[in-house]
Amino acid sequence: MGNIEITDDRTRVDFDVVWKFMSTEAYWGQWRTREQIETQVRAAWRVVAAFSGDRMVGFARAFSDGLSTAYLADVFVVEEARGQGISKELVRTMIDDGPGARMRWMLHTKDAHGLYAKFGFAKPDETYFERPSSRA
Repeated sequence: MGNIEITDDRTRVDFDVVWKFMSTEAYWGQWRTREQIETQVRAAWRVVAAFSGDRMVGFARAFSDGLSTAYLADVFVVEEARGQGISKELVRTMIDDGPGARMRWMLHTKDAHGLYAKFGFAKPDETYFERPSSRA
């Protein structure tokens, strides 16, 4: 991973990087405004970011009840930093290194199944129900 630093220091989050990715590349969240994204990040139970020097190159956030369940959201690595294992370190740090290590984790993805399977994510069992968003 070279000179990549992974941190959960939320004061270091670069909202310009988060906004640029979420508004142009995130198929799951382009409908959100910058204000909404900033509100979600500030209210997150935990955030994890990847830095190359002073530049933020990856991000993940989670919301949780702080005890038993957590939801992993908005995981990304900027294009020029991909292929270095940063996404694996973001996910590992978020779910295995920290207060959520023993929790039940949930997420939605349509294109990163291989990454998340490495951390034990699988299709839900018969006890899991979901009401989909009404957004197109």
